[in-house]
Amino acid sequence: MQTTHAGTIGALDRSAVLDWYRLNRRRSRSLFDLVADDAYKTSPIPLRHVIAFYEGHLPVFTFNTLIKKALGRPGIDERYERLFARGIDPEDEDAARLAGRDTWPDRHEILAYAEEADRRILDVLENEDLTRSGHPLLDRAEAVFTILEHEAMHHETLLYILHRLPYSMKNRPTGADPVFGGEAPVHHMARVAAGAATLGADRDVAAFGWDNEFPKRTVDVPAFEIDVYAVTNRDWIDFQNAGGYERRELWTPKGWAWRQEQDIRHPLFWEPRRQGFVWRGMFDEFPLPGAWPVYVSWEEARAYANWKEMRLPTEAEFQRAAYGTPEGVERPYPWGEDAPDARHGNFDFHRWDPMPVGSHPLGASAWGVHDLLGNGWEWTSTTFDGFPGFRAMNSYPEYSADFFDGEHYVMKGGSSATARELLRASFRNWFRPNYPYTYTTFRLARS
Repeated sequence: MQTTHAGTIGALDRSAVLDWYRLNRRRSRSLFDLVADDAYKTSPIPLRHVIAFYEGHLPVFTFNTLIKKALGRPGIDERYERLFARGIDPEDEDAARLAGRDTWPDRHEILAYAEEADRRILDVLENEDLTRSGHPLLDRAEAVFTILEHEAMHHETLLYILHRLPYSMKNRPTGADPVFGGEAPVHHMARVAAGAATLGADRDVAAFGWDNEFPKRTVDVPAFEIDVYAVTNRDWIDFQNAGGYERRELWTPKGWAWRQEQDIRHPLFWEPRRQGFVWRGMFDEFPLPGAWPVYVSWEEARAYANWKEMRLPTEAEFQRAAYGTPEGVERPYPWGEDAPDARHGNFDFHRWDPMPVGSHPLGASAWGVHDLLGNGWEWTSTTFDGFPGFRAMNSYPEYSADFFDGEHYVMKGGSSATARELLRASFRNWFRPNYPYTYTTFRLARS
């Protein structure tokens, strides 16, 4: 029987749920406290709402999902519960402007709503029966796990938004200085034998999963080779110097149009200076760390793969490289069965920035492939879609299905800002191919 950090199928660890909820709320507050007052109603990424929206969205989504929808109880403020209900994923900045609004409540008003919502939610989590067989939203406590994982995922969203804020608009915390490392390791590839890969999870076994993780399917994966390490900033310099951004034949038609329209000439996390490129960190810029994974859009990763005459791995290939073994069994984590901790990778908010590739040898897979969880999500060549037999979840029916449009690609793994609770083999992330803001790297594969 599969467990989560807060229960098993048919049973809810109430103490663990309360701890997780409180951890989420503390982490949310600490992240919003990084924002200077004059930045609260700004939008560092034009394709997203202003920062204020997200501080209201988190308690509103939780309250709407658990209290109003699952338990059928009245709201606190209907205006707030509509205003902050859902974010946006526009195709371009013009669409974002149409989806936006001119005015937002002040922070003290948003915090007052959040305080009342927290009080009611904690009371429900502590005292209500939240596991009801056959209930649309409470069967296997679906709504409870939905709200907990939703807030954890938004911490990463918030961080990459805050990454774009000017440093003068952020309140710098103490600790977690960057680890730069030396030279990037020499690239080589691991051979992964032909075999089966499990995609998704079994509804009868998983305590919780998002709807795009079901139903489980097993696919045969032919033998392939895959990079032992993700592509680094040092690697990307070679692509840059070879005129990769000027060679139309390397790009998809949409990618080339985006590159030209937006005048894309280097990764978003690089900043050009007179002496060369620097890395734009969360709180500082510093000389480009060559051993760190490069963060780029899918379109850029695809162009690089074409330049190297290779390709991006499929979702199934990533799964096989991460969780498969030469013996034919699959592991719950690349390194085995031990729960994720700081020995295994750069995740769960231990650091604000990436680390040199290969920094966690204890996290390597059975094939010797490094950093498959943490240090950067990884692009695949697989278009995001539901598995055969997909069924939208009751607690959040629009979560996945709204993005089955052929315009999003699957990302696997995790970054430094991915909560450890989300590091399960079946978890899938996705973004548009020309979205450069996320902590996403890639590695190459060949048949």
